[in-house]
Amino acid sequence: MAKDLKSKQDGHVSDAMLVALRRVIRAVDLHSRSLVQSHGLTGPQSLILREVISAAGLAPGELARRVSLSQATVTDIVKRLEARGLLQRTRDEVDRRRVLVTATAAGEALQASAPPLLQETFVRRFGALRDWEQSLLLASVQRIAELMDAEDLDASPVLTSGTDVAGSSTPDADGT
Repeated sequence: MAKDLKSKQDGHVSDAMLVALRRVIRAVDLHSRSLVQSHGLTGPQSLILREVISAAGLAPGELARRVSLSQATVTDIVKRLEARGLLQRTRDEVDRRRVLVTATAAGEALQASAPPLLQETFVRRFGALRDWEQSLLLASVQRIAELMDAEDLDASPVLTSGTDVAGSSTPDADGT
């Protein structure tokens, strides 16, 4: 009898955990879709555009390092944004061997009207928590990643859905 009661309680806790995880996944997905629908940008595209604008131009390798994405992914995203007239690649005036990625006026205007990225809101709110609470949450989420055999998956600190950081050539098909 006590074993049956514990089993039912464990099931409720497991269900509550799965619901909470699903809510996080849905929040990320809904935010990603909203950004694509409202501004035609994926999270990683918006992140790259913001970083280029804030630095007033960057070499592709430095850009990749700053946004914690692979250089290949950044190069692909830059090509897409360049094709849309939002970014441009130019030779550095001082060192002509060096290529710089800069924003166009259209890119700056689009980014100025874009909403904050989901991870920006999260980081601000998470940073307001006390140290012990941050540590507790981090340990819990790391443990969840282990339980899902996801602790060794490569991931950047970008909250975006599915294949937003790599894939095919249209934003609505793959998110980049």
